[in-house]
Amino acid sequence: MKIYINRPKNNWLSPYAIMEKVIFWREIDYDEPLVQNILKSTKLGWFCDKLYTIRSFFNRDIKYIHIDPWDAWSLEHTLSPIILPILQELKRVKNGAPFIADEDVPKNLRVGAKGTGNSDVHKLFEDNDNTFFERYDYILDEMIWTFTQLSMDDHEAPFYDHTESSKEPDLNKSVRKLKVDRKGLKAHNARIANGLRLFGKYYRSLWD
Repeated sequence: MKIYINRPKNNWLSPYAIMEKVIFWREIDYDEPLVQNILKSTKLGWFCDKLYTIRSFFNRDIKYIHIDPWDAWSLEHTLSPIILPILQELKRVKNGAPFIADEDVPKNLRVGAKGTGNSDVHKLFEDNDNTFFERYDYILDEMIWTFTQLSMDDHEAPFYDHTESSKEPDLNKSVRKLKVDRKGLKAHNARIANGLRLFGKYYRSLWD
């Protein structure tokens, strides 16, 4: 797999923006004779149009995605290490937070949980809701933890004890001697399932 997505760029350079730099000592009126005469005599508009065409060619949005046949063999392992660093970067640079439902966060992060007495979800943006951004951090942390696990070669390995089974040459006896922390494994996979559920539920809210 090969992916290249360049950063969108503003290719337009307005002739009026240039005029504002030229006549920097005062505010200009775009319709005033001085400005219009300069624009006509210098062909500044024509120049900006040509420059826009050239810059658009070299700075055009490029999305190059090449998929190899083996990328789909185990798609969860292909996508997880790609999704993980993007989620980590989103948490680092985010400038806002979406609405997060109370049922998706622990009780201590729910509306009014810190003694505010506010139980109306429609008042989430009021000052007395001091957990609004903490809820989003919690959701992102759960997603990041989930894709960290799924990026590993074997995230379930800590729940299997091969100490005795590895000494047994007979396969059937070896399997019977394998010790599994089934309670821990169940909780581990339940947290992963919840992280994936949150990823799907809030997928359209993953913006900076």
